[in-house]
Amino acid sequence: MAVQINTSQILKLAIPAIIAGVAEPLISITDLAIIGKMEGSTTNALAAIGLVGTFLSAIIWTMAQTKTSISSIVSNTLGENKLERIKELIPQVVWLNIILGILIYLVTAPMATFIFTAYKAQGEVLSIASNYYQVRAIGFPMTLCAFSIFGIFRGLQNTSWAMIASLTGAVVNIVLTLTLVYGIDGVVPAYGIMGAAYGSLVAQLVMLLIAVYFLYINTIFSMKLTLWKPHEKLKKHIGLTANFFLRTVAINVAIYFSYRFANDYGVAEAAAHAVLMNIWLFFSFLVDGFANAGNAIGGKLLGSKDTASLRYLAHKTSLYGVVMAVVLALICTLLYSFLGKRFTDDPEVLEIIANTFWIVLLMQPVNALAFVYDGIFKGWGEASYLRNLLWLLTALVFLPVLFLLDYFEWNLRAVWGAFFAWMIGRAAALFLKFKSKLVAMES
Repeated sequence: MAVQINTSQILKLAIPAIIAGVAEPLISITDLAIIGKMEGSTTNALAAIGLVGTFLSAIIWTMAQTKTSISSIVSNTLGENKLERIKELIPQVVWLNIILGILIYLVTAPMATFIFTAYKAQGEVLSIASNYYQVRAIGFPMTLCAFSIFGIFRGLQNTSWAMIASLTGAVVNIVLTLTLVYGIDGVVPAYGIMGAAYGSLVAQLVMLLIAVYFLYINTIFSMKLTLWKPHEKLKKHIGLTANFFLRTVAINVAIYFSYRFANDYGVAEAAAHAVLMNIWLFFSFLVDGFANAGNAIGGKLLGSKDTASLRYLAHKTSLYGVVMAVVLALICTLLYSFLGKRFTDDPEVLEIIANTFWIVLLMQPVNALAFVYDGIFKGWGEASYLRNLLWLLTALVFLPVLFLLDYFEWNLRAVWGAFFAWMIGRAAALFLKFKSKLVAMES
């Protein structure tokens, strides 16, 4: 069978997806950098904002699995040339996401203090984190609505519209955060830390408005509910979302334990971990652009049962993903002694970052392989396999390695050593499963 895709098709999806994917972590990492360098800012403020940024990214990463499931359904339907059959499904999915976002806000915002206490945040760290989160959480309905629309775009083999929305939101966030944190004499008061939260909220609204505009202008879909009876594919969407959700809960379990251990080591370690975690999430979303291409194209190729093109897709996306990861790691290696200073001037925090950051860099190529194959499996709708794999690796790899390295007093390096082992397990298992899956499809 001849290969039906080429490199330009992959890059056409991957490059905009890379830019779109980093918007949310970029908002958090921008807040972290601006607040960390703000005059009078403390290590407590850095630890608090970093914790909230990671928690928000983890929640959004979890809830954004609705984006993955709708992308899988749309791309498969596109491959079958039957898009008209899901016109009534789209608004149901979008409004479900809005309702889900409202529910998350109503449940988590009043419990902010309890949530961050569970992460072992205390004193000023706990107070700042709770107040900052209660404002940022208002954006959940907007973000989840925008993400569901981004999933539709990806299923239609277009990531440029999401890129434009996300990039615009990120620029708005930087401008507003700088303005509202520091203020403008006689024009805008300085809101300090809370100014970053307000700026981020407006940025999320801008992303949503642009996404809705492209949905109406460039697709056959809308947000208008014309069919109140559940669409025949809604059950499949909810089933995929539930499994993707449970899969991502396993990721959040790993992140949760990482913060519990980091906070136990001390405030400086917690602040360093917050910086490293937000950098890691930023890198992950960046490389994940190739996974998004694999997700969109892989689902379409599965619908047309094109195994030769699937092999080509996996080879190219993993190659480009690894190359990007290596380039990122090399750039950060060259700038190793300067990166920490973009977030803080605290010498103790900087020393801990310097002693640990090499693990984050070393694992980047492994991350790329794991993310790319993960994206292809999402496009195939293999939600239950991905769910089971993540839970097994978290229970049998991440936690045992974490406790073992902690016993040998590796401190924060124990956390990142556990993450490294966890990602090796993900990459190896997904690669082997992909090979066996193609053999089964061809037999």
